[in-house]
Amino acid sequence: MSKSLQAIRGMNDILPEQTPLWRYFEGTVARLLDNYGYKQIRMPIVEFTELFKRSIGEVTDIVEKEMYTFEDRNGDSLTLRPEGTAACVRAVLEHGLTGAGQPQKLWYIGPMFRHERPQKGRYRQFHQIGLEVFNIDGPDIDAELIVLTWRLWGLLGIRDAVKLELNSLGTSESRGRYKVALVEYLSAHLDKLDEDSQRRLKTNPLRVLDTKNADTQAVLVNAPKMADYLDDESRIHFEGLKARLDAAGIPFVINTKLVRGLDYYSKTVFEWVTDKLGAQGTVCAGGRYDGLVEQMGGKPTTGVGFAMGIERLILLLETLEQVPEEISRQVDVYLCAFGEAAELAALALSEKVRDELPNLRLQVNAGAGSFKSQFKKADKSGALYALILGDDELAQQVIGFKPLRGQGEQQNIAFDALAAHLATCVVQG
Repeated sequence: MSKSLQAIRGMNDILPEQTPLWRYFEGTVARLLDNYGYKQIRMPIVEFTELFKRSIGEVTDIVEKEMYTFEDRNGDSLTLRPEGTAACVRAVLEHGLTGAGQPQKLWYIGPMFRHERPQKGRYRQFHQIGLEVFNIDGPDIDAELIVLTWRLWGLLGIRDAVKLELNSLGTSESRGRYKVALVEYLSAHLDKLDEDSQRRLKTNPLRVLDTKNADTQAVLVNAPKMADYLDDESRIHFEGLKARLDAAGIPFVINTKLVRGLDYYSKTVFEWVTDKLGAQGTVCAGGRYDGLVEQMGGKPTTGVGFAMGIERLILLLETLEQVPEEISRQVDVYLCAFGEAAELAALALSEKVRDELPNLRLQVNAGAGSFKSQFKKADKSGALYALILGDDELAQQVIGFKPLRGQGEQQNIAFDALAAHLATCVVQG
């Protein structure tokens, strides 16, 4: 017997009962970004592999171990995008969006792919919303990105569950000086480092700061600090960012071990973290990448951005019980019709009501059925009210109106008064 078809491990279906929460979250973010002046861009999910090697860094875990890479029929090496910034930068360069120093404030949404060990909040296909800003070099735009996420957490009701961590990685020159000092220090304690950190020490020493190994963390307590190697430009930029966050009343902590996992970051890096989701605590992260556009073949162009993990934020909303009650209800009114003549009238009447109340979620019964079976469907739909149309109602040009949740008696409403009555009961509360 053949094996039943299943989704690939770590790549999950989002089922109909889950999508209302996703749509609520995505809609909340989209409206907020509209209000802040960000424009949406949509990029392909497949890019040339070289794009990610040049941008993310060949010695990062993502490029070395996690990318889904394959050859197409032309022999080109292609990769399912593991993150969005590189693809966005490629699109900006290809279409000349930042020519003549033109500022751009962009956002995108979609699936990303990394071959990691699947666990709760960490999947092989996962979804992100990302923001990227080009040609604005002051700390004011860094602050705006953080301020708007703070506003988003307020809209979602999760501010008390997240914490902002900040650091500055300085310029490539100051970071280079720091790497020398860090490698010298860690090399003197090589026997106390875990195996993964020993490997990173040779390839990407800053990532040692990211370790979760307790013994290595103990060694890092007395390690050199990036702050002591910052250049004046980066220090002034970082102080400007902190001053703006203080002015906006946004609490933060300085995490000197925060480096992010991608090579292109410089100056500001930040993460929003939570302790409500176990090991997968980062829900939003980003920073500056002022050299990335030039590194990818463009003219010197400043850049800053972040990405938030949709799965983790959805999980956080569910964990904190911050799912609005109304989004679980996808139907406001369910119309039951009995008999051919009533079904024809129901179709015409429902469309007339939709013309007058375009935001009303009105479902008309399909597939006929007895009075009992249609009412069972109406109740299961989650609708607040049922409308009842049979031969008797049709003869009187009225429709039965019955509350399905809470108190209230059934009453008859004239056809021409139905929209106004529903507007009072449903659309306005």
